Amino acid sequence: MTSKTVAQLLKADFKSEDIDIKGWVRTFRANRFIALNDGSSLQNIQCVVDFENTDEKTLKRITTGAAVHIKGQLIESQGKGQSVEIQVEKIVILGDSDPETFPIQPKKHSFEFLRENAHLRTRTNTFSAVMRLRSTLSFAIHKYFNENGFYYMHTPIITGSDAEGAGEMFRVSALDPKNPPLTEDGEVDYKQDFFGKETNLTVSGQLEAEAYAMSLGKVYTFGPTFRAENSNTSRHLAEFWMIEPEVAFMDLAGNMDLAEDFLKSVLKYVLEHNREDLEFLEQRLLDEEKSKPQADRSELNLIDKLKFVIENNFKRVSYTEAIDILKDSKPNKKKQFKYTIEEWGTDLQSEHERFLVEKHFKCPVILFDYPANIKAFYMRLNEDGKTVRAMDILFPGIGEMVGGSQREERLDVLKEKMRALNIDEEELWWYLELRKYGTAVHSGFGLGFERLVMFVTGMGNIRDVIPFPRTPHNADF
Repeated sequence: MTSKTVAQLLKADFKSEDIDIKGWVRTFRANRFIALNDGSSLQNIQCVVDFENTDEKTLKRITTGAAVHIKGQLIESQGKGQSVEIQVEKIVILGDSDPETFPIQPKKHSFEFLRENAHLRTRTNTFSAVMRLRSTLSFAIHKYFNENGFYYMHTPIITGSDAEGAGEMFRVSALDPKNPPLTEDGEVDYKQDFFGKETNLTVSGQLEAEAYAMSLGKVYTFGPTFRAENSNTSRHLAEFWMIEPEVAFMDLAGNMDLAEDFLKSVLKYVLEHNREDLEFLEQRLLDEEKSKPQADRSELNLIDKLKFVIENNFKRVSYTEAIDILKDSKPNKKKQFKYTIEEWGTDLQSEHERFLVEKHFKCPVILFDYPANIKAFYMRLNEDGKTVRAMDILFPGIGEMVGGSQREERLDVLKEKMRALNIDEEELWWYLELRKYGTAVHSGFGLGFERLVMFVTGMGNIRDVIPFPRTPHNADF
């Protein structure tokens, strides 16, 4: 007897055969028809029970959410809506589900309610589709780097440095919080802590990836990162995943080429392999937008957005040129932007980035050569002394998708920048040594994985694209 998934059975060329399948009951109607799902597909497979010859106690236990093991015949469907169904010969209840208390009933639930039941929300079509897409994207990312000669490295989760200079980090300590040892100045004495110094959860694996790129050539990290930013918006998480490639001997232009090729490749992969999930989520968005005013509706549907990125060359524009475009734009002159652009040096907001992509250039945009004072210390200073070789990639509907740069490879310039920002040289002695022993041009970028999953799925809240979100006052599950 063949054991197969729902997805395999629904795609198989029809032939009558013995079937052995396990899954969860989505619905059970007329004491006869089970809609069975095992997570392999959006679609359920119909299992037809011979209720007259099935024990009544067993029938009562076939409820929404129950886990069952079914043996029977795969036959051509007698009803509408499916090509095949299973004629049940034997059913075993593996796990009961109380219909009075099971939260995920066959009805529409709010996303807020489902976040409160995150352990069960993938029993719904929306979240099973989102998480299958997340899995496919992860695989596509590893596949791309593997096929392009990159080595995968695991950077430390516990770190003594703050790569971004943001200062919003989670402290890691084994000291007694009620009675920590103190220095003569009354400060906590971290020399007596587990690592002998103050340590935190990492915000980025970039600095360590740079070290490995300067010996292995091409590396990437793909792991969890943490930020203790007390922000409860739909775009912030305290724990999220980052993709960070670093490449030796690659300049800013090469970095742009890599990022564009990478993004197009992974988006193509999900289009080819998760079409059913994408079409379902696209329809969900279309239904949602019907209640919005016409002006607030998206110009592109979900799949067209992916094609918009895949099929268009990314337009490369300097920050200075972008500022001039924005200053002269109608929304800026008519004060329609929430943040008016008035002078060079302003940090761009999502509304400005989306205007450039969706209204002005009508294609994905790569902005480069940003003012040095709004970017990180490790970005290479340009000859003008005012700008750095940074680049951001802007997408429709979301704004910034990727941030990267050519890294500062000159020891004297890097030291000067660190001094100006009060970054301790002793803390990053090893990072500076990379510039002493065989320094060379090198570049890389960072991509917040959940932001990419939001773009691909059309979900509007970042909490809905990670299995168990970590946000302020929320570390459940």
